Amino acid sequence: MLLLPIALSAQTKLSANIAEDFSNRVAERYQQKNHQAELFIADQLSKSGTGGLDIDKTMTDLKSDPAALDESLKFLYQYNDCNRQTLIAYLREMGVLSGSVYPLATYTVNKYKNESKALIEEKATIIKMGTMPVAAATPQPIPAKKPATKKLTEEEATTTSYDNTPTAASAGVKEPGDTTAGATTTAASGDDYNWDVRTLFKLRTPQELENLYGKENVVYRGTTDLAGNDAGNAYFVFPDTDNEMQVIFDGDKSPTITFTKPHSKWKSPFGIKVGDPLDKVVKVNGRDFKINGFEWTDGGIVNSWEGGSIAGKGVLVLFKANNSGDPGMYDKVTGDKKVKTDMGVLKKLEVVVDKIEFKSN
Repeated sequence: MLLLPIALSAQTKLSANIAEDFSNRVAERYQQKNHQAELFIADQLSKSGTGGLDIDKTMTDLKSDPAALDESLKFLYQYNDCNRQTLIAYLREMGVLSGSVYPLATYTVNKYKNESKALIEEKATIIKMGTMPVAAATPQPIPAKKPATKKLTEEEATTTSYDNTPTAASAGVKEPGDTTAGATTTAASGDDYNWDVRTLFKLRTPQELENLYGKENVVYRGTTDLAGNDAGNAYFVFPDTDNEMQVIFDGDKSPTITFTKPHSKWKSPFGIKVGDPLDKVVKVNGRDFKINGFEWTDGGIVNSWEGGSIAGKGVLVLFKANNSGDPGMYDKVTGDKKVKTDMGVLKKLEVVVDKIEFKSN
């Protein structure tokens, strides 16, 4: 029998068919948006970083991401108050095959029973703060897959007008892809903007970007990559402000999102923002990692996440040293070398996030 490599120990594994069964049930219920448990799992995966940049993609294909599948079971266990019988009852309610229910429950309880106290306390805090997700009253239609979108050339992008194209309704927070006829081109104002970066990964065209944030708030101009090399043109949202964001579209694939300004309102994946100290990123990653030596090719850019939580999630970070005045200290982390983030000198150099790039896989 084929076994999925998500083991608790040498004695306990989930078979591929059980993992797929659970994954399929979660995908269906999550897309309906009327089941609080699945929405809770998605929120927790996003907070932990295991959900990656595109939580919708992760939640609808857990079987392809063993780490996310494991974590989803943990958060389902948490949702059910870390109670085995309650968990079993919920798995049955989900429609999990009868032959999968007990193996899933046993695997989950054995794997996370030592975390039960912390999980229960965290859930109580979430409830107290009023941040539990709200489920829809009725099942929502499961979205159909969008057809491939033609990638615009630079000439098309700079000459095409969207003035006569219907846009999303201006009332409330707009969703990507909403092109309801009769809507105006006026974007929501002030704090009505959707500041969740995850929303952007669903976009495929400049029109959708303008629908969300207003054509007057989007400009198309030259940009560079994190290393400072010419990267062609990008769409700048709220240019030359603290909330400036760069978007580069990639046809029917997820766009690349880049931030270079501190103090923005954007809610970024993993909670990492420009200006964050190095130790915060280490904590989010769950372990130390390596960056390229400063003042060299790709200097300050993460070279390897060393298998941490951020590894393989489409996150690229450039660091800078705010206190590089002492040559003796700075020379230890400059040049053609890989620098491990546990070096004490990095804290003295006040290393922080300078730029960050997100690209959903």
